[in-house]
Amino acid sequence: MQLDFSALDARTAYQWMISTILPRPIAWVSTISADGKTNLAPFSFFQGITANPPTLMFVPVNNRQGVKKDTVRNIEAVPEFVVNLVSHELGEQMNRTAALLPYGDSEFEKFGIVSAPSTKVRPPRVAAAPVAFECTLDRIVHIGEGPLAANVVFGRIHAAHISDAILGADGRPDARKLDLIGRLGGEDYATTREIFTIERPD
Repeated sequence: MQLDFSALDARTAYQWMISTILPRPIAWVSTISADGKTNLAPFSFFQGITANPPTLMFVPVNNRQGVKKDTVRNIEAVPEFVVNLVSHELGEQMNRTAALLPYGDSEFEKFGIVSAPSTKVRPPRVAAAPVAFECTLDRIVHIGEGPLAANVVFGRIHAAHISDAILGADGRPDARKLDLIGRLGGEDYATTREIFTIERPD
């Protein structure tokens, strides 16, 4: 089978991409509007990109009407955000926050998600998240136009909150204890619990 992506509409291309680029880590991003209203939403186009300077990226795509999501609107107004990582235990709560709420309604309040204050940025973090990265905006790169076009958000990491419960005997994060989930195609997810090792070549 071969696909000609240049001949696919955006929705079909998107479905093929999210069904094959697997698993995808989830950035559960908290932001705040100019008038102080919080927002919390998940994104599975997410990755760390460099340690010099510490930087990550996530990608809120436009909705089906071609409109920017609330997360992007908030970051454009208040260029700070928190990327919370999602453990298996938090999966159901994370999924609820994918619901479309009117702009200004808080997912923290709507779905009873406990927040905790950040130390270097204004948006709160998810209190129960095993890891939360406090970031300021580096830049937003817009790719494409209209529905499903991308707003690639690059964030400079200034602080991280890491639960002691996920640390191993060596004091470093243990992937099994983190028990993070990642997106697969459709409504499927995977976890980080099943691990194997392959020695890298010299």
